[in-house]
Amino acid sequence: LHVRSRRQRQMCIRDSDSTDPDFKAQLADVLAFEASEDEAIDRSVQRILEDVKVRGDVAVLEYTKQFDHVDAASMQVLEIKSDALQAALAQLSPVRRAALQTAADRVRVYHERQKAEIGSDGFSYTEADGTILGQKVTPLDRVGIYVPGGKAAYPSSVLMNAIPAKVAGVQEVIMVVPTPNGVKNELVLAAAAMSGVDRVFTIGGAQAVAALAYGTATIPQVDKIVGPGNAYVAAAKRRVFGTVGIDMIAGPSEILVVCDGTTDPDWIAMDLFSQAEHDELAQSILVCPDAAYLDAVAASVNRQLADMPRKEVITTSLTNRGAMIKVRDMDEACEIANMIAAEHLEISTENPQQWADKIRHAGAMFLGRFSSESLGDYCAGPNHVLPTSRTARFSSPLGVYDFQKRSSMLQVSEGGAQTLGKVAAELAYGEGLQAHARSAEYRLKSVSYTHLTLPTTPYV
Repeated sequence: LHVRSRRQRQMCIRDSDSTDPDFKAQLADVLAFEASEDEAIDRSVQRILEDVKVRGDVAVLEYTKQFDHVDAASMQVLEIKSDALQAALAQLSPVRRAALQTAADRVRVYHERQKAEIGSDGFSYTEADGTILGQKVTPLDRVGIYVPGGKAAYPSSVLMNAIPAKVAGVQEVIMVVPTPNGVKNELVLAAAAMSGVDRVFTIGGAQAVAALAYGTATIPQVDKIVGPGNAYVAAAKRRVFGTVGIDMIAGPSEILVVCDGTTDPDWIAMDLFSQAEHDELAQSILVCPDAAYLDAVAASVNRQLADMPRKEVITTSLTNRGAMIKVRDMDEACEIANMIAAEHLEISTENPQQWADKIRHAGAMFLGRFSSESLGDYCAGPNHVLPTSRTARFSSPLGVYDFQKRSSMLQVSEGGAQTLGKVAAELAYGEGLQAHARSAEYRLKSVSYTHLTLPTTPYV
């Protein structure tokens, strides 16, 4: 990218200016990310899915032994019973249990309010002739949630996936979580107990997705699979979509900070780190109209980076996918924010609502300098499962609505059938569908089937 100042030589993050002639190309380069379409991964996932579909539990046990190094004689050994979940919850320290409970309570309250506000009770209305039209909203019967295991454990993901499902009214939530070498994370199990998860299986990878999607002798087929995972899990979710529903194919985590230069630079530098430390592909971008402030944040990045335990990961992330963008003004900053459509958008400014009103595309918006993205990850209440890779242009955060479905309801009165029947018959003849037309005409009090002498092909 074009170098505006000495920041590029001093730090790993790239530097750009919206006045550069090739700025749009620069921005496209920063945002460019293609989800892994590794053919070897896809072939492997296809094989695992087909194997589990045919051989069920036996295949799952074999893959669990192969990939997680857990040799179980039966699937029952891999299921964690509710008493064990409750025991995990009971053994938490009082401080940690209180923190988990606070987070769970806030997530539950938010999604209960969401359920009330989105019309989850459905609706109906009666027309003048007595015809009743409406919509019935019902929860899914059974949902599977995938919780990553191995290198990291995410009890917050348990809360964010299971609680809205339960608030929606899902009857059974089945959780799968890999436990490499048989090592279980007690906080994850405690979160499952606190969230009301019904069954937990210590399996992971494509084989877990397959078991949930197709069902086995032990694991019942679910209606939808939600939750993040590695490239194999993502590829498996993509392949089973249609057999079951899925939430989304999540990409690397992202943060975009729009700042007017009034927030402590150390705070912003750490906000950028908070996403960069997730993994090397995570993205952190700062947009600001104040060049001197960008210099101050750059200096803070250099100073604070050395103390970060995940320094190597942060450095790689900022080098490959990070950016600091100098803009003309805050209006242009908002325009660029809409182009980026970030997963997490921090508006760290005075009067943040003024700028939030100009935002159309963002997974979640954090307004004001005290609204750090990390609060949203853990305990603020809104869901942290968010659209990535610019999909916020057309996608939404995970919510109660993801665990419900809607059925249209039609109760046509005799009077309504007289009016609608003529309209439907005319259109059906136009499409060459005579049975459709006659079905409607049978309900008419007085019918002349003159249309039936017309050709059977559609006319215009």
